[in-house]
Amino acid sequence: MVDELNQRILKCLQENARQSNAEIGRQVGISSPAVSERIRKMEDMGVINGFKAIISPLEMGYQFKAIITLRAFMGKLKPFLEKVKTWDEVVNCYRITGNENIVMEVVLHNQQHLEKFIDQIISYGESKTQIVLSHVVSYNPILKFTKKM
Repeated sequence: MVDELNQRILKCLQENARQSNAEIGRQVGISSPAVSERIRKMEDMGVINGFKAIISPLEMGYQFKAIITLRAFMGKLKPFLEKVKTWDEVVNCYRITGNENIVMEVVLHNQQHLEKFIDQIISYGESKTQIVLSHVVSYNPILKFTKKM
């Protein structure tokens, strides 16, 4: 169970995972070793699944972001599920219910890159592509999965 103190630690980590345990301890009112122990226990419990750098696709030369849905042809879903893991353009991929089987978030350098990517996936099924115009909401699980403090 994640108690209120752990929730506050998680919030600190989400705001800046590079801050020291001592700084987190100052913010939540406990010692640095206590913060370290609580973080370790949350990792052991699977509450914290890792730490990562969030890279800006735009700064890496990816000018386009798109959402692509795929309705897989008969017998093509399993091969697609293996192949999609090899494409660098795919940021997120979900298997979904409904008329389509797959929804992907992809980043691409330009319109020609988008066309080449679509050419790769059409052998697996019928696709629909939407170009992302702007980012409205960021995923923040501490707000979604924990009670209000």
